[in-house]
Amino acid sequence: MALKKNLYVGNLPWSATEDTVRETFARFGEVISVKLIQDRETQRPRGFGFVEMEAQAADQACSALNGTDFGGRTLKVNEANPREERQPRW
Repeated sequence: MALKKNLYVGNLPWSATEDTVRETFARFGEVISVKLIQDRETQRPRGFGFVEMEAQAADQACSALNGTDFGGRTLKVNEANPREERQPRW
């Protein structure tokens, strides 16, 4: 099985959809998953998300897309850091 990487994609326009993000990244290889983050209370987009791809394709996509225009905004694309454990809110 090929190694996978999770990419952070920031500064997305509010109009971005999982499909438009998938199409943009698919030029570099198979996109395993796309997750755009929404505000829990308003369900409105928060302007960032994550794209999971095969490692080599992810590296190419990161290099090619970081700093490029997407829907009038300059994308920030880099390898996602693992999520830190949070203490429960009691």
